[in-house]
Amino acid sequence: MAEVGFPGQHTTTTTVTSSTTVQTNIRFDPLYLKTIPGILKIAQVACSLLGFICIQFSSFNNMGKGTYFSWISMIAFWFTGILLGLYLFHMVEKFYKIPWLKIEFVFCALWTLLYVLAASLAITVRDKPHSAAAFFGFVATAAYAMDAFVKWRAVRAGGLAQGSRVVSKQTTSTVHTPPPREGY
Repeated sequence: MAEVGFPGQHTTTTTVTSSTTVQTNIRFDPLYLKTIPGILKIAQVACSLLGFICIQFSSFNNMGKGTYFSWISMIAFWFTGILLGLYLFHMVEKFYKIPWLKIEFVFCALWTLLYVLAASLAITVRDKPHSAAAFFGFVATAAYAMDAFVKWRAVRAGGLAQGSRVVSKQTTSTVHTPPPREGY
């Protein structure tokens, strides 16, 4: 028996629409440098370059630990530097169909692990340039970890690397009340 006041039938229709808005023209946008991803990329590029320079000034730079740190820091420097340039000139927005956020997430997560290893190895060498490089390596690790987290959240939310996506949700509810029963 149905309760009094409780509808016998309830229909809900939800419509979700989304539209992606991007500008495909190439333009310089210095405001990107003031965003969190922009600041993180600047820190990553700077720490990678400074760590590389420190290793090169060491008398033990040709040891395996120094070579590994140099390799990691230079790949990070070039990859992140190129990405920074692509974002500054809105090239990422021009090619919005490429999954930039996923690519960056994988790179940042991987380089977080590789930088932890490189900085940990560099700190074991007993000279000041390696110690300084290890410091920059650990700072770069933190920057890449934070960037990986930001990218992970953006991927989960369905965000775009650049541009905007407008999602609108419209819900329509219909309630049908059955006629009262006779005899009660």
